[in-house]
Amino acid sequence: MSLAQQPRWVRVEIWIVLALSLGQSAVYAFVSLLAKLTAGPLRDQTATLNASASPREYLDLTYQLLGIAFALVPVVLACFLLASSGDRPRTVLGLSPARPGFDLGVGAALAALIGLPGIGLYLVGREIGITATVVPSGLDAYWWAVPVLVLAAVENAVLEEVVAVGYLMTRLRQLSWSPVAAIVCSAALRGAYHLYQGIGPGVGNFVMGLVFGYVYQRTGRIAPLVIAHTVLDVVAFVGYALFADALGLP
Repeated sequence: MSLAQQPRWVRVEIWIVLALSLGQSAVYAFVSLLAKLTAGPLRDQTATLNASASPREYLDLTYQLLGIAFALVPVVLACFLLASSGDRPRTVLGLSPARPGFDLGVGAALAALIGLPGIGLYLVGREIGITATVVPSGLDAYWWAVPVLVLAAVENAVLEEVVAVGYLMTRLRQLSWSPVAAIVCSAALRGAYHLYQGIGPGVGNFVMGLVFGYVYQRTGRIAPLVIAHTVLDVVAFVGYALFADALGLP
């Protein structure tokens, strides 16, 4: 009997994969949100992404690269489990390079669709006090900071889109979930693991998850989502690192 024919084991597998990756992040994000809410107004709190791990330059670089590498292990696990149950990960996830023009076009459109409203939602959230100050990069101005931030953006995109969208929605479909329910579940997970940034980013990422889940459900391709996510994070991470001081950002 295949894994797809054993719903109980599919559910167990999903919980294990999420507990080792984004589900664990969601739990920590919720606790972080509670810590911020009990420490004072959210607008006075700070959420730092890509924080420095050591005051020693090359030790910090080592930690950053190790963190990026190990964060991708759940992606390998998800692909391995899909393959073990008879699915072809590249086909099921839509990661094959068969349609580069389509992937790039849809990815660029998604980045524009999500990016500009996302900035507005962040500013509104800051104004009404439901969003913490987000610092996209806490790295010092080392020569390797920008390449590492680009790698971190790619890692975030691959991890989140493969696990939270491709893998999770595939398994939920095999459990006979409706497309709408699978999209909402994927989006809820995305919103949950961004709660450390505040309630506003949690809601914003939930909406982003609805859009990304719908695109995957219609196209069967994760590649455009990875491209869009990478573009959004590179702009945020690298843009902040290069221009934060000039713009007077914290």
